[in-house]
Amino acid sequence: MKNQRILIIGANSGIAKSLAAKVHHNGTNHLILVSRDLSAYNSFNQDNIEKIQLANYSPDSIEQTVKRLEKGDLAKDKTLPITRIFICHGILHTKNIHPEKRLEDISLHAFEQVMNVNTITPLLWIKALTPLLTSPDECKITVFSARVGSINDNHLGGWYCYRASKAALNMLLKTAAIELARRAKNIKLISFHPGTTDTELSKPFQKNVPNGKLFTCDFVADKLLAIIDNTPIDGELSYLDWQGEKIAW
Repeated sequence: MKNQRILIIGANSGIAKSLAAKVHHNGTNHLILVSRDLSAYNSFNQDNIEKIQLANYSPDSIEQTVKRLEKGDLAKDKTLPITRIFICHGILHTKNIHPEKRLEDISLHAFEQVMNVNTITPLLWIKALTPLLTSPDECKITVFSARVGSINDNHLGGWYCYRASKAALNMLLKTAAIELARRAKNIKLISFHPGTTDTELSKPFQKNVPNGKLFTCDFVADKLLAIIDNTPIDGELSYLDWQGEKIAW
Protein backbone atom coordinates (compact mmCIF):
# COMPACT_ATOMS: atom_id res chain seq x y z
CA MET A 1 0.00 0.00 0.00
CA LYS A 2 1.32 3.47 -0.90
CA ASN A 3 0.66 7.01 0.30
CA GLN A 4 0.14 6.22 3.94
CA ARG A 5 1.56 7.22 7.29
CA ILE A 6 3.35 4.44 9.14
CA LEU A 7 4.00 4.80 12.86
CA ILE A 8 6.88 2.96 14.54
CA ILE A 9 6.94 3.21 18.34
CA GLY A 10 10.13 2.15 20.08
CA ALA A 11 11.92 2.95 16.84
CA ASN A 12 15.43 2.44 18.23
CA SER A 13 15.12 -1.35 18.52
CA GLY A 14 16.89 -3.56 15.99
CA ILE A 15 13.80 -4.85 14.20
CA ALA A 16 12.20 -1.38 14.26
CA LYS A 17 15.24 0.07 12.47
CA SER A 18 14.97 -2.57 9.74
CA LEU A 19 11.24 -1.93 9.37
CA ALA A 20 11.87 1.79 9.08
CA ALA A 21 14.60 1.32 6.49
CA LYS A 22 12.38 -0.87 4.32
CA VAL A 23 9.41 1.48 4.57
CA HIS A 24 11.61 4.51 3.93
CA HIS A 25 13.18 2.88 0.88
CA ASN A 26 9.72 2.72 -0.70
CA GLY A 27 9.86 6.52 -0.92
CA THR A 28 6.12 7.14 -1.03
CA ASN A 29 5.20 6.45 2.60
CA HIS A 30 5.41 8.94 5.44
CA LEU A 31 7.28 7.55 8.45
CA ILE A 32 6.49 8.58 12.00
CA LEU A 33 9.25 7.51 14.38
CA VAL A 34 8.83 7.61 18.16
CA SER A 35 11.68 6.76 20.52
CA ARG A 36 13.86 8.06 23.32
CA ASP A 37 16.81 7.94 20.89
CA LEU A 38 16.41 8.70 17.19
CA SER A 39 20.06 9.30 16.29
CA ALA A 40 20.07 6.16 14.11
CA TYR A 41 17.89 8.03 11.62
CA ASN A 42 20.09 11.09 11.08
CA SER A 43 21.29 9.69 7.75
CA PHE A 44 17.76 9.11 6.43
CA ASN A 45 16.23 11.47 3.89
CA GLN A 46 14.16 13.67 6.17
CA ASP A 47 11.52 14.67 3.60
CA ASN A 48 9.08 11.88 4.52
CA ILE A 49 9.96 11.46 8.18
CA GLU A 50 8.25 12.80 11.26
CA LYS A 51 10.40 12.26 14.38
CA ILE A 52 9.14 12.49 17.95
CA GLN A 53 11.77 11.99 20.63
CA LEU A 54 10.55 11.32 24.16
CA ALA A 55 12.28 11.45 27.52
CA ASN A 56 10.20 8.47 28.67
CA TYR A 57 7.05 6.47 27.95
CA SER A 58 4.96 7.79 30.80
CA PRO A 59 1.19 8.08 30.30
CA ASP A 60 1.57 11.87 29.95
CA SER A 61 4.27 11.51 27.28
CA ILE A 62 2.11 9.06 25.35
CA GLU A 63 -0.91 11.38 25.48
CA GLN A 64 1.15 14.39 24.37
CA THR A 65 2.66 12.42 21.49
CA VAL A 66 -0.76 11.37 20.22
CA LYS A 67 -1.97 14.97 20.44
CA ARG A 68 0.93 15.97 18.18
CA LEU A 69 0.00 13.22 15.73
CA GLU A 70 -3.62 14.35 15.76
CA LYS A 71 -2.60 17.94 15.16
CA GLY A 72 -0.32 16.84 12.30
CA ASP A 73 2.03 19.78 12.78
CA LEU A 74 5.06 17.86 11.47
CA ALA A 75 3.40 16.01 8.59
CA LYS A 76 3.80 17.37 5.07
CA ASP A 77 0.47 15.82 4.09
CA LYS A 78 -1.90 15.80 7.06
CA THR A 79 -4.57 14.02 5.03
CA LEU A 80 -2.61 10.76 4.83
CA PRO A 81 -4.13 8.14 7.14
CA ILE A 82 -2.08 6.15 9.64
CA THR A 83 -2.58 2.63 8.32
CA ARG A 84 0.27 0.70 9.93
CA ILE A 85 1.49 0.87 13.52
CA PHE A 86 4.34 -1.12 15.04
CA ILE A 87 4.68 -1.12 18.83
CA CYS A 88 8.17 -2.49 19.42
CA HIS A 89 8.62 -2.11 23.19
CA GLY A 90 10.29 -5.01 24.93
CA ILE A 91 12.52 -5.84 27.88
CA LEU A 92 13.98 -9.20 28.87
CA HIS A 93 17.07 -8.20 30.80
CA THR A 94 19.01 -5.17 32.02
CA LYS A 95 22.05 -4.77 34.27
CA ASN A 96 19.78 -5.45 37.23
CA ILE A 97 17.14 -7.72 35.69
CA HIS A 98 17.79 -11.28 34.57
CA PRO A 99 15.35 -13.98 33.41
CA GLU A 100 14.56 -16.19 36.40
CA LYS A 101 15.69 -19.81 36.42
CA ARG A 102 13.87 -20.70 39.66
CA LEU A 103 11.24 -19.36 42.03
CA GLU A 104 13.87 -17.96 44.38
CA ASP A 105 14.99 -15.54 41.66
CA ILE A 106 11.66 -13.71 41.46
CA SER A 107 11.89 -10.00 42.34
CA LEU A 108 8.93 -7.66 42.78
CA HIS A 109 10.97 -4.73 41.44
CA ALA A 110 11.92 -6.66 38.29
CA PHE A 111 8.37 -7.91 37.81
CA GLU A 112 6.96 -4.38 37.97
CA GLN A 113 9.50 -3.07 35.45
CA VAL A 114 9.01 -5.91 32.97
CA MET A 115 5.22 -5.70 33.20
CA ASN A 116 5.29 -1.95 32.71
CA VAL A 117 7.41 -2.11 29.55
CA ASN A 118 6.04 -5.27 27.94
CA THR A 119 2.39 -5.12 28.94
CA ILE A 120 1.10 -1.80 30.20
CA THR A 121 2.91 0.61 27.88
CA PRO A 122 1.73 -1.03 24.61
CA LEU A 123 -1.87 -0.93 25.86
CA LEU A 124 -1.56 2.75 26.80
CA TRP A 125 -0.46 3.48 23.24
CA ILE A 126 -3.47 1.65 21.83
CA LYS A 127 -5.79 3.42 24.27
CA ALA A 128 -4.46 6.84 23.25
CA LEU A 129 -4.29 6.13 19.53
CA THR A 130 -7.71 4.53 19.01
CA PRO A 131 -9.73 7.80 18.77
CA LEU A 132 -7.25 9.04 16.15
CA LEU A 133 -7.54 5.85 14.09
CA THR A 134 -11.32 5.40 14.06
CA SER A 135 -12.12 6.15 10.43
CA PRO A 136 -12.99 4.38 7.16
CA ASP A 137 -9.26 3.77 6.53
CA GLU A 138 -7.89 0.41 7.58
CA CYS A 139 -5.24 0.35 10.27
CA LYS A 140 -3.23 -2.69 11.33
CA ILE A 141 -1.48 -2.50 14.70
CA THR A 142 1.34 -4.95 15.36
CA VAL A 143 2.54 -5.39 18.92
CA PHE A 144 5.71 -7.38 19.59
CA SER A 145 4.87 -10.35 21.80
CA ALA A 146 6.71 -13.70 22.12
CA ARG A 147 6.02 -17.40 21.88
CA VAL A 148 7.04 -17.78 25.53
CA GLY A 149 3.82 -15.92 26.36
CA SER A 150 1.90 -19.01 25.25
CA ILE A 151 0.63 -21.00 28.24
CA ASN A 152 0.09 -24.09 26.09
CA ASP A 153 3.62 -23.91 24.71
CA ASN A 154 5.38 -23.60 28.08
CA HIS A 155 7.35 -26.84 28.46
CA LEU A 156 10.55 -25.53 30.05
CA GLY A 157 9.42 -23.22 32.86
CA GLY A 158 11.60 -20.35 34.06
CA TRP A 159 11.56 -16.76 32.81
CA TYR A 160 8.62 -16.02 35.12
CA CYS A 161 8.34 -12.26 34.61
CA TYR A 162 8.91 -12.26 30.87
CA ARG A 163 6.48 -15.11 30.25
CA ALA A 164 3.85 -13.50 32.46
CA SER A 165 4.25 -10.10 30.80
CA LYS A 166 3.73 -11.51 27.32
CA ALA A 167 0.81 -13.73 28.38
CA ALA A 168 -0.81 -10.70 30.02
CA LEU A 169 -0.13 -8.62 26.91
CA ASN A 170 -1.90 -11.20 24.77
CA MET A 171 -4.92 -11.17 27.07
CA LEU A 172 -5.12 -7.38 26.99
CA LEU A 173 -4.83 -7.34 23.20
CA LYS A 174 -7.48 -10.05 22.90
CA THR A 175 -9.82 -8.01 25.09
CA ALA A 176 -9.10 -4.83 23.12
CA ALA A 177 -9.75 -6.64 19.83
CA ILE A 178 -13.21 -7.67 21.04
CA GLU A 179 -14.02 -4.06 21.91
CA LEU A 180 -12.59 -2.64 18.68
CA ALA A 181 -14.65 -5.10 16.65
CA ARG A 182 -17.68 -3.16 17.95
CA ARG A 183 -16.45 0.43 17.87
CA ALA A 184 -13.53 0.59 15.40
CA LYS A 185 -14.06 -2.08 12.78
CA ASN A 186 -11.24 -0.68 10.63
CA ILE A 187 -8.54 -1.66 13.19
CA LYS A 188 -6.76 -5.03 13.23
CA LEU A 189 -4.54 -6.12 16.13
CA ILE A 190 -1.63 -8.53 15.61
CA SER A 191 0.43 -10.04 18.43
CA PHE A 192 3.71 -10.94 16.76
CA HIS A 193 6.48 -13.39 17.71
CA PRO A 194 9.59 -12.50 15.67
CA GLY A 195 11.57 -15.60 16.59
CA THR A 196 15.04 -15.34 18.09
CA THR A 197 16.52 -12.32 16.36
CA ASP A 198 20.07 -10.97 16.48
CA THR A 199 19.38 -8.02 18.77
CA GLU A 200 20.54 -6.83 22.18
CA LEU A 201 17.56 -8.58 23.77
CA SER A 202 18.75 -12.02 22.64
CA LYS A 203 22.55 -11.61 22.81
CA PRO A 204 23.07 -13.31 26.22
CA PHE A 205 21.20 -16.39 24.98
CA GLN A 206 22.38 -16.73 21.37
CA LYS A 207 24.86 -19.51 22.09
CA ASN A 208 21.92 -21.82 22.81
CA VAL A 209 20.09 -21.05 19.57
CA PRO A 210 20.10 -23.93 17.04
CA ASN A 211 21.93 -23.37 13.77
CA GLY A 212 19.79 -21.42 11.32
CA LYS A 213 17.33 -20.23 13.98
CA LEU A 214 18.98 -16.90 14.81
CA PHE A 215 17.37 -14.44 12.43
CA THR A 216 18.60 -11.11 11.16
CA CYS A 217 16.47 -8.03 11.75
CA ASP A 218 16.07 -7.58 7.99
CA PHE A 219 14.75 -11.13 7.63
CA VAL A 220 12.16 -10.61 10.38
CA ALA A 221 11.13 -7.21 9.00
CA ASP A 222 10.51 -8.71 5.56
CA LYS A 223 8.45 -11.54 7.08
CA LEU A 224 6.40 -9.16 9.21
CA LEU A 225 5.60 -6.77 6.37
CA ALA A 226 4.39 -9.70 4.26
CA ILE A 227 2.28 -11.04 7.13
CA ILE A 228 0.60 -7.67 7.62
CA ASP A 229 -0.24 -7.36 3.94
CA ASN A 230 -1.83 -10.82 3.95
CA THR A 231 -3.72 -10.61 7.27
CA PRO A 232 -7.33 -9.46 6.87
CA ILE A 233 -9.18 -7.10 9.17
CA ASP A 234 -11.58 -9.48 10.87
CA GLY A 235 -12.26 -8.12 14.36
CA GLU A 236 -9.96 -10.70 15.96
CA LEU A 237 -6.55 -10.68 17.59
CA SER A 238 -4.06 -12.72 15.56
CA TYR A 239 -1.22 -14.31 17.57
CA LEU A 240 1.31 -15.16 14.88
CA ASP A 241 4.93 -16.20 14.56
CA TRP A 242 7.42 -15.00 11.95
CA GLN A 243 6.13 -17.61 9.49
CA GLY A 244 2.60 -16.27 9.79
CA GLU A 245 1.57 -19.42 11.69
CA LYS A 246 -0.89 -19.22 14.58
CA ILE A 247 0.50 -19.74 18.09
CA ALA A 248 -1.54 -21.60 20.71
CA TRP A 249 -2.69 -19.40 23.55
